[in-house]
Amino acid sequence: MKPVNIGIVGLGTVGSGTFNVLNRNAEDITRRAGRAIQVTHVGARRDNPAADTSGVTVSRDVTEVISDPAVDIVVELIGGVTLAKELVLGSIAAGKHVVTANKALIAEHGNEIFAAAQAKGVNVAFEAAVAGGIPIIKAIREGLSANQIQWVAGIINGTGNFILTEMKEKGRAFDDALAEAQALGYAEADPTFDVEGIDAAHKLTILASVAFGIPLQFEKAYTEGISKITAEDVRYADELGYSIKHLGITRKTSAGVELRVHPTLIHNSRLLANVNGVMNAVMAMSDAVGPTLYYGPGAGAEPTASSVVADIVDVARALTTDPDNRVPHLAFHADTLSDTPILPIDQITTAYYLRLKAKDTPGVMAKIATILSDSGINIESLLQKEVEVDHGQVPIIMITREVKESRMNDALKKLEAEDDVVGSVMRIRLEQLDG
Repeated sequence: MKPVNIGIVGLGTVGSGTFNVLNRNAEDITRRAGRAIQVTHVGARRDNPAADTSGVTVSRDVTEVISDPAVDIVVELIGGVTLAKELVLGSIAAGKHVVTANKALIAEHGNEIFAAAQAKGVNVAFEAAVAGGIPIIKAIREGLSANQIQWVAGIINGTGNFILTEMKEKGRAFDDALAEAQALGYAEADPTFDVEGIDAAHKLTILASVAFGIPLQFEKAYTEGISKITAEDVRYADELGYSIKHLGITRKTSAGVELRVHPTLIHNSRLLANVNGVMNAVMAMSDAVGPTLYYGPGAGAEPTASSVVADIVDVARALTTDPDNRVPHLAFHADTLSDTPILPIDQITTAYYLRLKAKDTPGVMAKIATILSDSGINIESLLQKEVEVDHGQVPIIMITREVKESRMNDALKKLEAEDDVVGSVMRIRLEQLDG
């Protein structure tokens, strides 16, 4: 059978890893795909010593890969959303299948890209766009296809998880842990996408669409970073039996779909609470199978290449398949996608960790409890620390029961307006993630 010719656009960390895995494991990949898969064209603005491209056509103008009539599958690994979008749509227009690891491209422009691919009868595969080497897209889209999925929650950014792990295990401040992540190459010089949750929101947007059969709606994702988490928060949470993780959470309710990324307290007995360092993990709760957990490296040259090559194999297997009988891009057929709304963050219901400082005056706890009670908020547990002698202030830490966020917002305004409460109240959402 005729070999499948691959054109790789971008020869950076993931591109070189993909090139090397395809060549090193060529025999097993051929046996799995039923035909040889070979890289025949690489588009890269500069060479990468990690990949020996001798014998392969290399173009500095990456668009030449798309116009090469011999290329069957274009693998887009340059990142970004401008040139990458042009290359992907150009590949589709040329009748070529596409594999990409570009989460921002899929989350922000996937609806347009998938519509173009369906009209042209080609595949766009994107397993590596979420959680690196963990095959989470295939697991949810195909492995759980018998289930109604209730929620998906995950640690889907290794940089943020490394920082929070350092803060918990070594008592480091956020800035100190971030500097360590940058020194080790886990964080960029500008870490905004990682620590403010944008990277995780891209990935969560994709997971929500695959889990619930809704269009991609990145612009509606609620995003909150971890830069305001203090070493005290991490320590107090641990005293109460919890860990703080930067989670992406999507849940389907009777009112709509939650789509949110934020710091989250999880009880130390939960599996996700014990995922540390740069590792990723995604947990899905479904009606038939119950809870399932997927764990592994979320980044890196060959872990991500593992997912890219798996997509290449899938596309190669489907080359002769009727396009209407292929696995839908977002798990559900395009004409059946739901218009279920994405809920604003003030409409979610969850429990909360609250940390505040109050003046050491008689009756202050009664005032705080009354404000919370009047807002329909019940306290589950409470820590009252020793008075800070220098300031005459008492640190108070509370865990509340579940309440709608809009009620909590009203209560926080009243607490911060109270004369005996000093400064702002730190609020971190808490999830049980039962299962």
